[in-house]
Amino acid sequence: MSDIEPVGIAVLGAADIAWRRTVPAIRRCAGLRLEAVASRTPEKARAFADAFDCEAVTGYERLLAREDVAAVYIPLPNALHEEWAEAALRAGKHVLVEKSLTTSAAAATALVRTAETAGLAFMENFAFLGHPQHDRVRELIADGVIGEPQVVSASFGIPRADSGLIRYSRELAGGALRETGCYPVRLAQLHLGDGIGVLGARLRYDPDSGVDVSGSVLLADSAGLTAQCDFGLTHAYRNTYAVWGSEGRIEVDWAFTPPPTTRPVIRLHRADSREERVLPAADQFLGAVTTFAEACADPSGHRRHGTDAVRQATLLESVVRRAGAADPAGPSAVHDARSAHVPA
Repeated sequence: MSDIEPVGIAVLGAADIAWRRTVPAIRRCAGLRLEAVASRTPEKARAFADAFDCEAVTGYERLLAREDVAAVYIPLPNALHEEWAEAALRAGKHVLVEKSLTTSAAAATALVRTAETAGLAFMENFAFLGHPQHDRVRELIADGVIGEPQVVSASFGIPRADSGLIRYSRELAGGALRETGCYPVRLAQLHLGDGIGVLGARLRYDPDSGVDVSGSVLLADSAGLTAQCDFGLTHAYRNTYAVWGSEGRIEVDWAFTPPPTTRPVIRLHRADSREERVLPAADQFLGAVTTFAEACADPSGHRRHGTDAVRQATLLESVVRRAGAADPAGPSAVHDARSAHVPA
């Protein structure tokens, strides 16, 4: 990336995740150059811009019209991802959009098709994929350390918080599946093979907010390898996964949100031994935005990101269908959200 001119990128929405993790990583990425941030309120845009030494823009449309912006990062509420990702692509911008990408597989497919037709990079931001600990786990499995993989299990739960947060908003497509459940489902895809499908699912809904607050999903690939995914918004904090094989088990304690200074630990359990391997610390957000910068430089060579996004959206939609309940983040909720009060 050092021989390539950095891509001018802007942030569409002054969200907390952008402030805390993604934008600091963008500023450290050699392949990206932070140009501006847009908010619907001038005060938010100015505070963000002052903190990160970029320009403040009031209004998302004005940001997309800027010629110095070749790419945008979209950390808006889930219900607004489709609208503004499409607008950014139509404006000729590469797009990095926070998870969960959309509320339907059809919408994800349409966005990816638009990006490919325009020759633009398009990527859903699962930052944990930028951490090298997952590559190390896959290497150990490929080396036969635990024999033949049999079962993947992954959990991500967080404690109940202020009910006014976006994650508890039906209108903004909140809920446990798209807030925390999307992580174990995406993680399972690193270890399962082709033909992944949902064998079973259970979602529990909060009667007041109407959003799902916990759930479990059973996935399987065409070869019969299964993955058990558990998640929630009313749990003691936990984010972990394990791969259980014919000769042992690999466990990762801090799977999805390790701080950049934390040295992750991989635990190996076999019949006659237990071993801990401490890995170097890494900033997974820097890894993720670096991958996006590489995609911007060569969109046709990174189409896998679009394929991954469509597969993820398809699985989440199938989870809702399997759970036997109407999705609170369905088309009517998305329509309503466009006129709702949206923090930005």
